[in-house]
Amino acid sequence: MSEIEADFIIQQTRLSHKLIKKVDSQLSVHGISFSEYMILYYLDCAPTKTMRRIDLAEMLGMSASGVTRMLAPMEKIKLVEKEVNPRDARVSLVKLSDVGNTIYNDASVSFKHAAKALTHKLTPDQLKKMLGFTSQLV
Repeated sequence: MSEIEADFIIQQTRLSHKLIKKVDSQLSVHGISFSEYMILYYLDCAPTKTMRRIDLAEMLGMSASGVTRMLAPMEKIKLVEKEVNPRDARVSLVKLSDVGNTIYNDASVSFKHAAKALTHKLTPDQLKKMLGFTSQLV
């Protein structure tokens, strides 16, 4: 790896940590972290607001056991629910609850405000270009 590629990875990692830290502080008023917000986000995007745990883990870039550990406290406070797969009892499903949906919608307002505050120095065109560049890597 040449120096510019290494510098790029280091800078992107620093940026990621900074963004997550800032967004985490905004989401804390809703009682959730950025990681929990992302779980709610992916569930909200799913057609039936339900996903297999393994698919959720894939979307989050985590292990299935890591997602299960994150979901346990979220289930206790009713943000998500376990759902039985009628076709295969071995498949572990998680569903966005009504409470989770409300928290997600409220937190999304804070998330969007944080996103605007963090990107205010960039024009919409610059943001589109950056999004295009980074989407080639994920």
